[in-house]
Amino acid sequence: TRWGVRLEYIRIGSLDVSRFTIGGNPFSGFSHQSAEMDLRMKRYFTTQQIKRVLHEAEQLGINTLIARADHHIMRLLMEYWDEGGSLRWIAQTCPELGSIEAGVRNAIVGGAEACYVHGGVMDHLLAHDQLDEAVQAVEMIRQAGMPAGIAGHDPNVFRWAESNLDVDFYMCSYYNSSSRDNQAAHVPGRPEWFLERDRAIMTDS
Repeated sequence: TRWGVRLEYIRIGSLDVSRFTIGGNPFSGFSHQSAEMDLRMKRYFTTQQIKRVLHEAEQLGINTLIARADHHIMRLLMEYWDEGGSLRWIAQTCPELGSIEAGVRNAIVGGAEACYVHGGVMDHLLAHDQLDEAVQAVEMIRQAGMPAGIAGHDPNVFRWAESNLDVDFYMCSYYNSSSRDNQAAHVPGRPEWFLERDRAIMTDS
C-alpha cells in the first residue's frame, strides 16, 4: 500500500475489516471539545474534503468507515460510492432520528454492511432499565443480514451485554466522559471529562 504501510485485517461476522479504520465524528462536527470546534469541523469537512479523506484512506489500505446512519452521511456515501469509492460502512444509529429502529432502517437503506447501537443510547437504556430495546435492535440488524454490535461509554453496558446479548462486536469508549442518564444524544458544548481511571476500568472490563 501507499508509503509502505502494512495493515492487519480482522473478521467481524462475515466482513474482513482493517484493524485500523476511519471514523466519521469529525465529518459530522462532533469534536467532544467545544461548540466552536464542532462548527470549525463542519466548515472544514465539506463534501469534497470528506471524499478526499476517504480516498486517501483507501490508498493506505483502510477498507472500513465507521459513521452515523444519518441523512448527511447517507447522501455523502451515495455520491462517494457512485464515483468509485470502495470503503465499506459500519453504521452507528443516531438518537436524534427518534427510535433505534429508525437508525437501523437508515443503515439498511443506505448500504451499510454492519450496524451498532449508539453508545449514548445504550448508556441511557441502562440508566432507565430499558435494555430490552437493545435486544430488539440487534435482532433487527441480524434479520437484515448484517453483523450487529453495540457501543457504550459505561462499562456496565458491556457487562450486561456479555450475559444478555449475542453480538458480533463492541464499540467501547475509553472514557465515560459525560452522563447520558437524562439524554442519550451528545449535547455540543456540554462539559466533558476524560479521566485515566475511566480508561482503566473499560480496558479491565
